[in-house]
Amino acid sequence: MATEKAHETGLAGRYANAIFELAQEQGLVDAVAADFAALKSAIAASSDLARLVKSPLFGNEVQARALKPVLDKMGVNPLTTKFLLTLTGKRRLFALEGVIATFDRLVAKMKGEVQAQVISAHALSSAQTAELKSVLKARLGREPRLDTRVDPTLLGGLIVKVGSRMIDSSIRTKLAGIRAAMRGN
Repeated sequence: MATEKAHETGLAGRYANAIFELAQEQGLVDAVAADFAALKSAIAASSDLARLVKSPLFGNEVQARALKPVLDKMGVNPLTTKFLLTLTGKRRLFALEGVIATFDRLVAKMKGEVQAQVISAHALSSAQTAELKSVLKARLGREPRLDTRVDPTLLGGLIVKVGSRMIDSSIRTKLAGIRAAMRGN
């Protein structure tokens, strides 16, 4: 799968390719993917952790000292820890979200899956998620890997993005269409 690395470029792409290739060599792709998913959730849930990761005000030693106990408590794989501390040491921790997104795309490509971003007004239940996966699999012909996000401003409905395609069935968009039609636009 090393031939796929040419498709992922830029700072995040270079680091994602590196951790992906190391994880493949060591048979740890799923473990690193799980660590990254947990870390992504932790960053989303903690404004302090998000600030630590994204802010250029913290030096790499401060970031490493603060990040190491978090990683230990999360029980991440030693390869993931070593990678994240290397990223920190090179003052590239700010690129972590991009690295995780790129790594996820590489894993999806390796598994023959397609990445789909789903934005909903409310958190989807497990039954709704399963139904959405089933519908997307039927339409796309491949297993979808969902990245879900909640945006209460949608009021209801979903926005699904797969590659360059977007399906917007949100109530906000429908109301905007009705408003434009009433104005004669």
